[in-house]
Amino acid sequence: MGAVVNSTEPMRRMRVVVTTDRAVDTLSILQVAGVLHAEQSSELKPADRDAIEREMREVSELRTTIGDALKHVDSDRLVRVERDVDVFLTRPLAEIAGETRTLCTRLGAMHRQEQKIREEREALEERRQVAEELAARMDLTTADFDFSGAYLFSRLIAVRKEACEAPGKQLAGLSLVCGVVERGEEVYVFLVGETGSRAAVERWVIARGARFLAVPGTRLSLGEFVAHAGTESERLDAEAARLRAAIERQTEDNLEMLLLLREALVSGKQRLEVLEKACEARYVTLFEGWVPVKAVETVSGELEDRIGFVYVESRPPRSDEEPPSKLRNFEVLRPFEVVVNLFGTPKYGEWDPTPVVGYFFAFFFGIMLGDAVYGLLLLLLARFFLARLVEDPEAEGFLMFRRLLYICAGSAIVVGLLTGAYLGDFLTRFFGAPNLAVSKAVQAVYLDPMAIIVVSLFIGLVHVNFGHLLMLIRGVRERNVSYVLGRSGIFLLQLAAIPLLLRFLGIELLPFGEAVYSALSYLLPAAVVVIIAASLIEKGPFLGSILWVFDISGILGDVMSYARLAGVGLATYYLAYCFNLMSVLIAELLPEGILRLVFGSLIIVAVLVFGHLLNLVLSSITCFVHSLRLTFVEFLFKFYEGGGRAYSPFRLRRRELIPVRAGG
Repeated sequence: MGAVVNSTEPMRRMRVVVTTDRAVDTLSILQVAGVLHAEQSSELKPADRDAIEREMREVSELRTTIGDALKHVDSDRLVRVERDVDVFLTRPLAEIAGETRTLCTRLGAMHRQEQKIREEREALEERRQVAEELAARMDLTTADFDFSGAYLFSRLIAVRKEACEAPGKQLAGLSLVCGVVERGEEVYVFLVGETGSRAAVERWVIARGARFLAVPGTRLSLGEFVAHAGTESERLDAEAARLRAAIERQTEDNLEMLLLLREALVSGKQRLEVLEKACEARYVTLFEGWVPVKAVETVSGELEDRIGFVYVESRPPRSDEEPPSKLRNFEVLRPFEVVVNLFGTPKYGEWDPTPVVGYFFAFFFGIMLGDAVYGLLLLLLARFFLARLVEDPEAEGFLMFRRLLYICAGSAIVVGLLTGAYLGDFLTRFFGAPNLAVSKAVQAVYLDPMAIIVVSLFIGLVHVNFGHLLMLIRGVRERNVSYVLGRSGIFLLQLAAIPLLLRFLGIELLPFGEAVYSALSYLLPAAVVVIIAASLIEKGPFLGSILWVFDISGILGDVMSYARLAGVGLATYYLAYCFNLMSVLIAELLPEGILRLVFGSLIIVAVLVFGHLLNLVLSSITCFVHSLRLTFVEFLFKFYEGGGRAYSPFRLRRRELIPVRAGG
């Protein structure tokens, strides 16, 4: 059955007891081995949660520090790691933390200095712009922005528009002179008032979240200050640019180390998470979890060789335990685990339907896309463009999904070669190419709407009944009477109903005699009785007496659903055909001569590129969605439950290429 459905990897429950002083070393060995799915231990006292939480916070802070240091990376790239990754990633957290702080402290100081310069420059530019507008209206100096005397005072106030409506009018009653400047979302008010009004002005500023602005330095006229501020802004810009260049240079020189430290902190966090599940006594620590049977001996020997004083015990799972599910499919089928896991991870000991899902999913996708050039373009898009849409193009999940698209695109290429579909009829229409179909018989069926619909329904009949067959086998294995009776009744019903229906429609495909048809007419009600009995056993007297109707009608509905294979496949081909035809018709609307030759050619190219790209994107999405639907609703629901736990071992992320994004 391994080529159709698979089984999950047998697991054993492993317990590792070590002296507390060797707990961290043991974790490093288990992390490198990458086989322990850690579980909560409970027989000893829980580990020191407060200490672990403190280290977790430290790891989080250090990762933030590295993130700040990486903000000056100027482009997306993959950084190749030349160091011994395993040795680096298993170092103690204290060493990693010390090296991180040493490396990031210098970069952090440079970041803070650059930020301070930029803030100083922004504040100076703000005052320069206000002074430039006020200089055209008033004869003032910079000292007038913050003056306090025995009788008069003056202030420059900045307030956001959203915090106050018409601030100039509100402050006019508290001042003798009031000048207003509006810039963006800020309003600047310069006022001169009597000293007795100063407290009221300060209360007004506090109530509206406004602020006083002052211009430090010597007493200058506003015109002189504007000129000085322009020169000073240029100097600050140059200083900030010099610092930024130095930061980028330092970041680039230490980029590999920064990324390795970030990966090491991720590994350290994983070790802390496992340690959090551990239990300990005064002198020993207990780790517990699930390990594949074939790895138990290897990891036990590794621990005994390198730790020495260690106790390792393993046992099969008890009846009340549910180990995680480790799938074991051929490498070419592993991408389709993504599809199965979308429906639900197999339970431990349950069938893994990845193989049969893989065959049918790729087949359905290929039939619906069905164009060799579209398949090739999809493959190229998956290879060179798809990675730009994700944060981590080296993530295992993304790589699996991309391989899934490769296989589906390959299936579409095969169907396109068989049917001679290359951007619809592009080669024939524009280059007069002969029929390039590898199989003219397949081409004739594929392009004949009635023929392809019949073939699609036949495929559906096979696919749906294959799901029922797997449920029948499962019922026999589990000795479930309702499953066995129900699926047997469905098979008997189809065995009787299909020939009788064909005969009623006048289609003599099967060379049966009258005696056979007479026997089938008796078998039909008997099959219905079997289905009703199975429904009563499985669902009880009340629901079972009603829902058996849907067991019968569902067969027809499920099979008819496969007409979408023909619908989407024909839509993809004829949309391509229409874009080819449309490009020529639009070009022919232009007058004959040089105008049609030049602009007509441009129109043809534009329509073809836009139309075929649109058709490719929409058809690829549609084919994927409908393949999922046929796999989930019409097939997996027949025999598969899912609901298990994915095997997620405590392991190192070994990566020679580490992605880094511009801006960290």
